Amino acid sequence: MKEKTSLNRRVETEAVRIQAERTQFQEHSVPMYLTSSFVFEDAEDMRASFAEEIDRNIYSRYSNPNSTEFIDKVCAMEGAEAGFAFASGMAAVFSTFAALLEGGDHVLAAQSIFGSTHSLFSQVFPKWDIHHDYFKIDELETIESLVTPKTKMIYAETPTNPGVDILDLEKLGRIAKKHGLLLLIDNCFASPYLQQPIRFGADLVIHSGTKLMDGQGRVLAGVTVGRADLIDRIYRFARITGPALSPFNAWVLSKSMETLAVRVDRHCENALQLAQFLEGHPKVEQVKYPFLKSHPQYEVARKQMKAGGCVVAFTLKGGLESGQRFFDAIRLLSLSANLGDSRSIVTHPASTTHSKLSKAEREEAGISEGMVRISVGLEHIEDILQDIAQALDKVW
Repeated sequence: MKEKTSLNRRVETEAVRIQAERTQFQEHSVPMYLTSSFVFEDAEDMRASFAEEIDRNIYSRYSNPNSTEFIDKVCAMEGAEAGFAFASGMAAVFSTFAALLEGGDHVLAAQSIFGSTHSLFSQVFPKWDIHHDYFKIDELETIESLVTPKTKMIYAETPTNPGVDILDLEKLGRIAKKHGLLLLIDNCFASPYLQQPIRFGADLVIHSGTKLMDGQGRVLAGVTVGRADLIDRIYRFARITGPALSPFNAWVLSKSMETLAVRVDRHCENALQLAQFLEGHPKVEQVKYPFLKSHPQYEVARKQMKAGGCVVAFTLKGGLESGQRFFDAIRLLSLSANLGDSRSIVTHPASTTHSKLSKAEREEAGISEGMVRISVGLEHIEDILQDIAQALDKVW
């Protein structure tokens, strides 16, 4: 854990130029620090280090030069004071909640959230007397009616998974501030390049680094950044429980962050063209992409995002049967449950990422049986469109 130093540079430059201190070899590219522990000069140095009287690496479960470099880049891009990196996105989500919530606390969460996060709220936290209520993503004005004396925080994803709905961050920030609540935002679908929730009042921002941050489907990772006092509590929880990011994965991610902006620009360019193609197709019932003018929250998306992201959600006419035929006809795109990869990925949320939700819960979250989620990659757009078009031809 290390606080971000304020540098008057653009976020794209920060992602490239923030680096761990060079060794005596004066390397241009930061090496991997594949060590579990660090040595001390003498007994006093060791005592002072463990007493936290000096800021230094002790053990890689606490901090490591590679993970610190990665964290510093995310903090700089998000405008955050501090952060901690985790072994996966869900480790970040769970540890953040577990560090900040106590028995009796109440959470208000958006109705459309990742399936595993829903399982935390419905299966894990009730055992600790931590409870929740969901609010509809298109009725943020109802949030205030759900606030109780035990409510501790508001939690949301935007864009949402998998329906790419947009929540108004400025409105959420005002509500949280009015009621003295913490605001936590999962910014995974946007990346810190496209959106910075802290600008709109978020106290903490969570990412699955597995997605756009890595961008090539190689490593698992998570990171939480935001207010230094809250990150200190998360760090101390994680230091005890051990969900820290490995040095190797941190090194991979830090290098990947250097190309985040140029990669995401291409993702967004391809995704918008695919969304426009699908919107005019006779076998497609509905298309949702934040920067399509037909998107219900288009104006909000334009206000808080630089571009629309890499995910396009659409519903085929003919429901589940049409969807199965579409998936079986895909030739170029990968059938996988990941997203944000350089390779385009097609997913059926109802039977994969959100299959643990009941049908009623999926419907409440806007996930139909016929919904298809495409994470648009970096291939040539004409090849992506060609594969989608030939698969649609075989639907019926």
